[in-house]
Order: sequence, then structure tokens, then C-alpha cells
Amino acid sequence: MTIAPTDPLAHRLTTAVRSGALDDLARLLDEHPELANARITGRRGGWRTSLHVATDWPGYFRNGPAVVRLLIDAGADPSAPSADGPSETPLHWAASSDDAEVAAALIDGGADIEAAGGSIAGGAPLANAVGYGCWHVARLLVARGARVDSLWQAAALGIHERVLELLAADPPPTQEELDGAFWQACHGGQLRIAELLLERGANIDASPDYSDQTPLKVAGSIDTRREQLVTWLRERGATSTDEPAPE
Repeated sequence: MTIAPTDPLAHRLTTAVRSGALDDLARLLDEHPELANARITGRRGGWRTSLHVATDWPGYFRNGPAVVRLLIDAGADPSAPSADGPSETPLHWAASSDDAEVAAALIDGGADIEAAGGSIAGGAPLANAVGYGCWHVARLLVARGARVDSLWQAAALGIHERVLELLAADPPPTQEELDGAFWQACHGGQLRIAELLLERGANIDASPDYSDQTPLKVAGSIDTRREQLVTWLRERGATSTDEPAPE
């Protein structure tokens, strides 16, 4: 089933999912069970599923894990790719916002943790999680068995033994790979890994082509979850002690 975003059913489904209205969502799925796997077309092409709606940026929708479980119980495919940009699954999207509780619900519901097609190098959800500084989901994925096949991922997560294994690979890492891994170690706050990679020849000031931040700059940045929390607080009028209260 494919429906336009202007279709009243698409509007009801999106509203129920994002508001966390579980009773309304259950009633809607009882009336229209095909909505669980419906493809909602985008205004500029492509499409997404109900689970993509539940995991869309910025995530953390009310009753998110329960909404995901309800949709999966109704037949939604937790590994269905979208056609809205990269072919990402709902788990890719949850990984990109660091919504670990929703990610866990997807994995428990059978989501493929190795599904390719992500916005970070076309990789699995772990690549999205590490690439966007979503450390809670990244560690959840590793704990659930996700493969750590890249030096940059192992460095960012501080997996020392895996870093050593990948450094000893044949052929050895290129200078670009060493520099990228060092940057990611700084991104993930992994001092010992950064020290190891610097000793192996990484450039202390090199930035990867996907970022204009130096290792020093990214080491001092906040991660995705904290950035979203800060945004949420500011949107609701919160101020710090050194900021004037809104008039």
C-alpha cells in the first residue's frame, strides 16, 4: 500500500505515531491493518514506512518504544528500507538520533543490525551511530552483536583489542585511515586510543574530508544526545546561570 502524505490516513497515522497516542494508533491499525507496512510517499519523492515515522529526526517521540512495539506487533517490517534519500532502515534512523530505547525495541522486534544502505558510507546502523556521535546506540549495537570491521569505528568506541587487530592487518591501514581513526578517537573521547594512533603515525591536526573540525575541536564538542537535550531545554525557555531569562 502506497499513500500520499496528504492522505487523511497518512495524517492520522503520523499524528498518532509522533504523539505517542497508543490507543488511537491501535484503533487505527485495527481499522486499517495495511497501514503497518504502508509506504508514505515524500513531498519530493521517495517514501518511508510507519516505523520510519516513529524513528524520524530528532527522535525521542512520546512513548516511542511502545509505538515501535505496537507497529511491529501489527506487522510492520523493522528492516524495511526507505526510499527517502539513502536506503536506510528504521534502525539507521534511530541510530542517527541516539534513541537507544527505540533502537532496542527495533532490535528486539527483529531488525537487521547489519543492514546496509546508511548515510555514512552506505554502511550498517553502527556506522551511522558512530559517525553522528550517537554513543548510546553504538554501544547497544555492539552489545547486540554488530560487527566492528572498521578502524575508525573501533577507535571511536575505544575497543583496544580490535584497534590492535586492525592495525596489524595486511595490508596495513593507510595514512588516511590512521588519521581518520585518530579523529574518531578524539570524537569519541578515547584518550588511550588517540595516544596509540598518534604513536603509530597519525597526524594530530588532520581532519577527515567529511568534517571541518580538527581533532582538538571535535574532542570538545557535545554528542548528539546532549545536543538534542540542550535544544529541547532551550525551546522550552530554559536558561543557564550566565544567560538572562527571557522577557
